[in-house]
Amino acid sequence: MSFLPLAFGTPAILVALAALPLIWWLLKLTPPRPRTEVFPPLRILATVLKREETPDKSPWWLTLLRMVIAALVILALADPVLNPRTASVSGEGPLVLLVDNSWAAAADWDRRVATAEGLIAEADGADIPVAIAFTADATHDAVPATAAAALKKLRAAGPKPLKPDRPRAITALKEALDGTAPGSLIFLSDGVAASAEDDTVKQLAALAPRQLRLVEGDGRGAVAITNAVNGANELDVTVSRLASAAESRLTVDAQDRQGRVIATGEARFSPGETVAKATVAAPFELRNDFTRLTVTGAANAGATHLLDDGFRRRRVAMISGEPDDGFQPLLSPLYYTERALAPYADLIRSNNADLAAAIPELLAQNPSVIILADIGRLPGELYEPLQRWIAKGGTVIRFAGPRLAAAPADDPLLPVVLRQGERVLGGAMSWAEPQPLADFPKTGPFAGMKKPEGVLIKRQVLAEPTPDLQERTWASLNDGTPLVTVKENGAGRIVLFHVSAEATWSDLPISGEFVEMLRRIVQLSHAGAGAEGNGTAAATLPPYRLLTARGAMTTDTATARPINLGAGRPAAATFDNPPGLYGSEDGFVALNLLEPGAELLPLPVDPSAAVTRETLAGDAATPLKPPLLALAFLALLADSLIVLFMNGVFNGRRRRQGLAAAIALTAVLAFHPDSGHAADARPGDEKLLERLDNTHLAYVVTGEPDVDSLSERGLAGLTEFLTYRTTLEPAEPVGLKIETDELSFYPIIFWPVSATAPMPSAAAINRIDAYMRAGGTVLFDTRDQYASFGSDEGPSPNGERLRAILANIDIPPLEPVPSDHVLTRSFYLLTGFPGRYSGSPLWVEARQEARNSNSGVVSSADGVSPVLITGNDLLGAWAIDANGASMLPTVPPDERQRELSFRAGVNIMMYMLTGNYKADQVHIPALLERLGQ
Repeated sequence: MSFLPLAFGTPAILVALAALPLIWWLLKLTPPRPRTEVFPPLRILATVLKREETPDKSPWWLTLLRMVIAALVILALADPVLNPRTASVSGEGPLVLLVDNSWAAAADWDRRVATAEGLIAEADGADIPVAIAFTADATHDAVPATAAAALKKLRAAGPKPLKPDRPRAITALKEALDGTAPGSLIFLSDGVAASAEDDTVKQLAALAPRQLRLVEGDGRGAVAITNAVNGANELDVTVSRLASAAESRLTVDAQDRQGRVIATGEARFSPGETVAKATVAAPFELRNDFTRLTVTGAANAGATHLLDDGFRRRRVAMISGEPDDGFQPLLSPLYYTERALAPYADLIRSNNADLAAAIPELLAQNPSVIILADIGRLPGELYEPLQRWIAKGGTVIRFAGPRLAAAPADDPLLPVVLRQGERVLGGAMSWAEPQPLADFPKTGPFAGMKKPEGVLIKRQVLAEPTPDLQERTWASLNDGTPLVTVKENGAGRIVLFHVSAEATWSDLPISGEFVEMLRRIVQLSHAGAGAEGNGTAAATLPPYRLLTARGAMTTDTATARPINLGAGRPAAATFDNPPGLYGSEDGFVALNLLEPGAELLPLPVDPSAAVTRETLAGDAATPLKPPLLALAFLALLADSLIVLFMNGVFNGRRRRQGLAAAIALTAVLAFHPDSGHAADARPGDEKLLERLDNTHLAYVVTGEPDVDSLSERGLAGLTEFLTYRTTLEPAEPVGLKIETDELSFYPIIFWPVSATAPMPSAAAINRIDAYMRAGGTVLFDTRDQYASFGSDEGPSPNGERLRAILANIDIPPLEPVPSDHVLTRSFYLLTGFPGRYSGSPLWVEARQEARNSNSGVVSSADGVSPVLITGNDLLGAWAIDANGASMLPTVPPDERQRELSFRAGVNIMMYMLTGNYKADQVHIPALLERLGQ
């Protein structure tokens, strides 16, 4: 074997190297042309009697350079190839290609295609039929056919965001070959085992090929995120790679719906380590915005982990069968439950002791989980709304107690049928001693947790034995009696702890395992499960967005089937359910490529198997002809320059340098600003520069003099109010013509909508659309108390005009300003935004939960809504005359309403200029607590 694998496409040309001595001799006989010099007359007379002489040979170094040029040309014409493929396709049977087009093949797919194309071309030259199959395809057409047909299949294929199903592809090959032994069977593998018992190479060897070759990539792209756990203080991400002797560090990015990276973590692999964890430290409020996790530099489906509503912080409603004991809090039914869930969920409680009023009040707040502690009987009218809420994805967690032990056995909100009474130590059905817990089943949500040590159960409610009791049991005692049971109901579930929520019946509530058990159950629930139109009420969900093999999201969902949310819900992606989001924009669930806890393993190959291992094309065969020809050309160029220099061509270089300097100086002067060739300034630039010195309030010029005058005076009034009440001192208002004026200088543009004004042109609407996309905000005021956006009664003429304007603008979903929105507290504390009228709400961009991720206009300006809509005629309420008096009355006449209108304008301007900084007030308690420590 040669230490430098090198081959030549046309080795016969190398015979020309033997002619190099002859070339040397010819070059010696043809020296360079003598240089001509002009001598003084006396020098000519002194040498007139001498014979004319010419050089008899060229310099040795010039001859050597020309010999190198000749050698390079001869070697290039011989078509040398570095590290060529020595194996050839066998002609004793069809060529069979098994190609991995799985997620791990996405990184080097082009090299795989190039490798397969080379093999097919070789088979085509030898007139050998070709059979090709792809392991990540659901169906296969592996019948041997012409090389052209195989090439067509290859170019139509692509990587899939799935794990390879190699046994299915091999079975298709067996049926297609029908007992015919392949001549060459070549497996283009991604290098990753599909399972711990992957015996693909063994199954291929069973086909008895004349030649079995395994072509592998380098495996560097095989990196996958296998799990993400949202802890109390950070997000723990598990990352897996193939075994490697090198140390590695991978960055994990947490992205929001707009694809922006809002937090990062780092996974460190020690030499030989295949699994590492990355910690993404971020507040819970920020982690609720995470929608996907990606590994930087690894663009594949395995390195992308999708997150859904199940990842977000939940709202948990808590109801107790008895009031809290302020003097003995440790005996309160919900004391331990509150402290177990406080770091992981938002807890809400009702102060109303009447369950008929308390439960509807809590349901109206759209919780994900309702905890009922020792509540036996519920009012009859509550069962139907509770069951409807559960079917939409809600979770009810019930704890036993004296009341539940005495409740009717046919309660529909219980997962199992209970026996009357309770099991107590010393009773007729007592234990000899308190019972510990058994190991947790491997199929429930507590799988992987260690059995609690030191936890004893002293009392419990018992379930009637039924055939499906074991299937409904998530945890049990050593004697086999259930401790935690569950029943699925639509998209939700009912969970029962057969012990009380306080520590009188057992030690479980005061153990650390109780915290983890509750956290896991809450995480199984759907965030906002009871919301109307959530999309999770059905037993199946249609595909909404799917993940491509390179880790991008696509709306092409034609190949996916709806996902089952029941017991048959897949834990990882399948052919029928590829990875992606299932549901709708109102609510969806995420399905990832790999099941939680998966680990990447290399493809096993039996050392005793007769397998030839190769690498993919690209790094392997490297043609040397292009670089050799390039070197020969450069050497020839150097030779030409040397000859020109020896012949005195460059003697006048100083004169030429002076000419070049003169040309350069002329060019500099030609483009000097004072030379008269500078670009003329555009008209109006001076005015724009003046407007950059201060903040201006801007309004849209509609073309109607009375409306435009009122807009100018309205913004003048707001400017005066801002100057006297805040530190903001705007300059005079500016009227804008949308089609021609520059819009990007103004943080907000007020647009009084008028049905009688000319309709804005398409160009004007496009400019407004671009302005909003760039972070600007437009406030549309229909001035008609436009109170119900999209109501059945139909809008006013101004409302119709607004609809026509917005029809061609990609605006986000809107909602009335919520009571806790930043706009209500950016400067003044407000509950409404009145103008001359007070009946219309102020519409803003809906919050993150209701945003359409496909919308082109989003809150790119620090959470500021790109569009505001009202009908309260704000500009009319602000309008003042030259004496500072109000020009129009409020309806009804009320100076307090006008004052509130000005305050609304101040809040809007502060919101425009400072963004959502007021929303950070939620962190003040944590900051104060930290400062106190």
